[in-house]
Amino acid sequence: MKFFQSRLGTWTGFAAAALVLFGLAPLLLSGFRLGLLAQFLCYAIVAVGIGLAWGRGGMLTLGQGVFFGMGAYLMAMHLKMADAEFRNGPGAVPDFMELAGIRELPAYWAPFSSPVFTIAMILLLPTAFAVLLGLAVFKRRVKGAYFAILSQALAGAFAILLIGQQSLGGFNGLSRFRYFFGYNLDDPVNQQMLYFIAAGILLVVLAVALQLRRSRYGELLVAVRDAEERVRFLGYDAANVKVVAYAVAALFASVAGAVFVPIVGIISPASIGIVPSIMFLLGVAIGGRATLLGPVIGALAVAWAQTALSEQFPSAWTYAQGLLFVLVIALLPGGIASVAAVTKRFQRKPVEAAA
Repeated sequence: MKFFQSRLGTWTGFAAAALVLFGLAPLLLSGFRLGLLAQFLCYAIVAVGIGLAWGRGGMLTLGQGVFFGMGAYLMAMHLKMADAEFRNGPGAVPDFMELAGIRELPAYWAPFSSPVFTIAMILLLPTAFAVLLGLAVFKRRVKGAYFAILSQALAGAFAILLIGQQSLGGFNGLSRFRYFFGYNLDDPVNQQMLYFIAAGILLVVLAVALQLRRSRYGELLVAVRDAEERVRFLGYDAANVKVVAYAVAALFASVAGAVFVPIVGIISPASIGIVPSIMFLLGVAIGGRATLLGPVIGALAVAWAQTALSEQFPSAWTYAQGLLFVLVIALLPGGIASVAAVTKRFQRKPVEAAA
């Protein structure tokens, strides 16, 4: 464990992860399974942000579906605009709007024909919203269960808002994308490219999270989690410390949502409401929220189990999911990532008893 905390160990870990993601996975998995893994990697990107905000900062974020949905819908709007312009020229109305009887392109859709504008909005809009929301909440010292309920209510309200917006697809959402920045999404080579993009972003997100954890800011974030009042007495603004972690988590979720859309081919309110937000959190809790890789492991494990078990036992998967959560919390409070530490602790007990 100490080896991986060193600089050499860190580089070794990232090299091993890159080998698995960029070498072994494309070699061993079929195109369909590789596409599923790309989808799971998007969930893992969200989980890294939750691990930073919740595991290190103590903020129980039950509303990450909001930021995931923002990034997803922003990217979906660009993809639909690109498809419409390819079919009927600049200023064309997307196909779902034609079916809904909308003959004129809404003004707020027009800028999303630009890839640069779209990427800028994916990076800036959810982050700015998280900063404003964080300042409004944390400056008033709202925390704990109250913050969790507030964030969950925000996710539910956001999903309801999208259902009523016919210019965003309503309940059905946006789907049937053909091109991704000029690349045909039906081409298997381009589908594999999307997997590589998701894998690369996950490694970058992990590197950013690791740097934040090891920095003085990371130490301050843990101090705010454990003794917020003492941090204030030392002259630090605990609210600003929380806002940074919350905004970073929102940025990660937005980027994950933007990559998720071309991989899966659809985004709807059902994918970003309360239930998906809880699923994001469930993976982090099962994997181990206090560690760097725990949220990634948990997100991948939950997503894989949901897919595998739902194929074999469609009606029993929900019960299996609940049982998995209860067992991990009861037997491994630190998550799957704490298995090695728990095993070592049990191995020491017989030795101490013999001594």
